Amino acid sequence: MTLPPEDGYDFVPPSPHAAPAGRPLPAVTSGSRALVRVAAPELARRAQMERTRGRLVLAAGGFALLFSAVGLKLSLATIFDPTTPRLRPAVRVPTGEPNVSRAAITDRNGEVLAVSLQVTELYANPEEIHDPAAAADRLLTVLPGLDRERLIARITQRLVPGTETPVQFAYIARNLPPRQQQAINNLGIPGFHFRPAERRFYPQGSAAAHALGQVDVDGRGIAGVERHFDERLRTDRTPLRLSLDVRVQVALRDAVQKAIADFNGVGGAGVVLDVNTAEVLAMVSLPDFDASDPGGLQRRAEGVAAQAATPLRVAVGRTGSAAVPRQDQDPHFNRATVGLYEPGSTFKLLTAAMALDSGAANVWSSFDARRPIRYGRFTISDYKGKNRVLSLPEVLAYSSNLGAAHMAQLLGPQRHREFMSRMGMLTRLGLEVPETARPIAPGPQAWRDINTITIAFGHGISVSPLHVVTGVAALANGGILRQPTLVAQADGAPREGVRVISERTSDTMRRLMRLVVTDGSGKGAEVPGYFVGGKTGTAQKTGPRGGYLQDKRIAAFVGAFPMNAPRYAIYVMVDEPKPNAQSHGYATAGWVAAPAAGMVIRRVAPILGMVPETERAPQIQQTISIPLQPGRPARPTPPVAAAPAPRANVPAAAPSPLRPIPTPPIGQAPPLRRTDAPVALPPLRLAVVPATPPSEAGLAAR
Repeated sequence: MTLPPEDGYDFVPPSPHAAPAGRPLPAVTSGSRALVRVAAPELARRAQMERTRGRLVLAAGGFALLFSAVGLKLSLATIFDPTTPRLRPAVRVPTGEPNVSRAAITDRNGEVLAVSLQVTELYANPEEIHDPAAAADRLLTVLPGLDRERLIARITQRLVPGTETPVQFAYIARNLPPRQQQAINNLGIPGFHFRPAERRFYPQGSAAAHALGQVDVDGRGIAGVERHFDERLRTDRTPLRLSLDVRVQVALRDAVQKAIADFNGVGGAGVVLDVNTAEVLAMVSLPDFDASDPGGLQRRAEGVAAQAATPLRVAVGRTGSAAVPRQDQDPHFNRATVGLYEPGSTFKLLTAAMALDSGAANVWSSFDARRPIRYGRFTISDYKGKNRVLSLPEVLAYSSNLGAAHMAQLLGPQRHREFMSRMGMLTRLGLEVPETARPIAPGPQAWRDINTITIAFGHGISVSPLHVVTGVAALANGGILRQPTLVAQADGAPREGVRVISERTSDTMRRLMRLVVTDGSGKGAEVPGYFVGGKTGTAQKTGPRGGYLQDKRIAAFVGAFPMNAPRYAIYVMVDEPKPNAQSHGYATAGWVAAPAAGMVIRRVAPILGMVPETERAPQIQQTISIPLQPGRPARPTPPVAAAPAPRANVPAAAPSPLRPIPTPPIGQAPPLRRTDAPVALPPLRLAVVPATPPSEAGLAAR
């Protein structure tokens, strides 16, 4: 035993393998193993831990693989192959403009004539509707205007004809307002859905309906400007600015409508045209329609092309072939551009311009209106004629058929037809609408003496009202013929045209047109201070089998104002007017159309910025007046020259024969010539005669 150090002995601690004190260790035999017993719960716990350890290793390997892939991708995107960062689009802020695909149409002053607005459409998927009858009954509580049987048929499950594909789309209603849309949503019927769409609206209603035209339910133009500019309106969002002035349009429509109502007519037409640019400020055809309702025109969309190509036959007799009238009561029929009518006495303005411009006549020329012209079995006479020799101004003022016929005979059929062709009376106008008609007139070989005689006073040829007002605008503007247009032109920009008469002839025609209003049949169109000039025209209508219809006439007035500086041309026509008490039993143009034209001028002239010249009226009238019987200007007396001394043995020269004054071509100023001697008319040849001429036009059967 080792003693503690303090006792002088060293202390050694016992070994950990030493046996406890007082207990010896057992002897260990070499090569023997000790057995340890483990309980079953412990074994199960150890097995569970092994399985858990395996799963953790597997999960750790998966996460390691995932993070390795992400790290590799990040390395590729940021280190090995970095990409340029993309800019995110800015958030779209609503601008207040409707998201529509068709541009608006405005008048020349920016007033909206046509605009597309966003609307909501209701459609159904029949595959999602299991009880069509119950769904239809619930939907009819919100949309009572729908037909129940048709609605059930549309939402019933069915296949596309000829296929095995089920129908999954069926239109139910278009143009739903927000209140109805919310009410349908509240029903909670499965299978009904909404989608955004657009609808064309015409804020001015029926004003300018024929000029604007319409679109179908799918937004495609099918008539008027909408059809002509369909592609432009769908591809360019900039509003299309027309030459129309909605204020003038409304005034013209009101005046034509009043004339139709006063004289119980079946329809009418009117045009206001800028004589210098040929811009159409207003164009009316009555009856008309509300362009905001696409249903009326959609039902006849299939026949639009055929109707535009087949003009209404109302005034040609046997001078040409045309279709039987079928559209004269159709509100979609445009009488101003498609309707073809015999112009009647309004054509006497063209006859006078032709005679003056060619040099065949002068304002002091006289024409024998004492005896009727007999041709075959027909007699041409004047309606309430003067039965005397008339001067050229009197022929227009008194609307003499005989005087106009003799005037046209001075040139003959060939030159007469050439002049009408130059004035655009034989071709289709180039207006920006598809509904235009080609005039009905005899061909080059069929244009004979009888055609020249009757066409001289507006019978035997059929043209549209727009043809007439375009030709008269050329007579008033200095002699330039321009194609009419519905597109607004830039202020002050000149338009190309063709000279058809000289400026001198145009000046004379303005005086003659003014004379018709002051002293002739157009007195009803007079408006103080605006110096209106023009011509009336009454022509009977023809039937479907040729021949003129009794008591069915066209009453028209065409003119321009002011005659001292023409700005605008006007045309007003009433179809089949009836006499009334105020007209004393007459239904001619002087009683029907001329007052309506005066009403239009009285309303629109101040709107167009024209102030009546009342203070200087006498002075202005003197500059544009012409007497009914102008005197022939005195021939200047040539100076008397001293006679030369006679030479011996030299015989006197024989007087040279007089040579006729050559006639210049149409379009040049005519020379002065004497026409007071009786005119020798060319012999008449037998030809095909038109149907029985109207009595009011001065044609009566023998």
